[in-house]
Amino acid sequence: MSIAASMRVTLAAALAIAFSAAAQAGPTLDKVKQAGTLACGVSTGVVGFSNPDNQGNYTGLDVDVCKALAAALFGDASKVKYVPLSAQQRFTALQSGEVDLLSRNTTWTLLRDTQLGLNFAPVTYYDGQGFMVAKKLGVKSAKELDGATVCVQPGTTTELNLADFFRANKISFKPVVIEKLDEVESAFFSGRCDAYTTDASGLAGTRVSKAPNPDDYVILPEIISKEPLAPAVRQGDDEWNDIVRWVVYALIEAEERGITSKNLDDMVKSDDPNVKRLLGVTPGMGKALGLDEKWAYNEVKAVGNYGEIFDRNVGKDSPLKLARGLNALWTHGGLMYAMPIR
Repeated sequence: MSIAASMRVTLAAALAIAFSAAAQAGPTLDKVKQAGTLACGVSTGVVGFSNPDNQGNYTGLDVDVCKALAAALFGDASKVKYVPLSAQQRFTALQSGEVDLLSRNTTWTLLRDTQLGLNFAPVTYYDGQGFMVAKKLGVKSAKELDGATVCVQPGTTTELNLADFFRANKISFKPVVIEKLDEVESAFFSGRCDAYTTDASGLAGTRVSKAPNPDDYVILPEIISKEPLAPAVRQGDDEWNDIVRWVVYALIEAEERGITSKNLDDMVKSDDPNVKRLLGVTPGMGKALGLDEKWAYNEVKAVGNYGEIFDRNVGKDSPLKLARGLNALWTHGGLMYAMPIR
């Protein structure tokens, strides 16, 4: 055999091994399948994102990501065990394997991505940090908060951004640091703090659901940070990382292609090759992920496309009534953009 022929054989063998490895399930997928349920880390209660009712039933945008993943894995969105985690508990719970996925209004940052051993899936909500105050204070801008007491949760990017903002504007503040979300909200509404700071979406949810009278409070106009909120998984399991990533992309792609939970069964008859690949009519995408070919069909059937999820939980059909803004599709001036599913 010539050297060139030998090299071709070696390359072919290497490619065969690579493709074989790609088709094998990673340890997290094996664990989840064996358990028959997905352990999903969520918040202890953020309206619009992950919030339990009196019976312990969770709803929200982050919750729907958990449901979408369960539907893609099992064909059943109910196969989720929700694990409520505080800001300080969340990363340890993921690192230790207590949860398989962290879908908990968590900001993707460089240090979290590198030093905490995490991988982030695509952003599911582009947010930014803001401030809420009582109207009676007469404050119109965050730059007028010199000397204010500010309620904030520890172990968050919020706490760091707060210090950066006041330092950059050469004004002072006194932090009131409280770990539990319900306690920090209670402290603010009881008047213990002049201002409360967190992601703007969280402020909107707190104002609507927790304020004694929402009209007595105002969210100030400044957005002082970038808060790309994204699900996270552990590093070291590429197969699981791929699955979570593409489950999120499929929700965005479905909206772009006009596929909804209501027209799904009509769309499987589409002649559009992009739609046929996404919905498993043309096979191959499911096999590449180690999932059933109807993985994306099942998740959209269960929770809808990204637009449906947004509108239901935080948008026009929700109490929050948040505008799509940066979370609109890229075709409508937003940042939501799915990688090609092909």
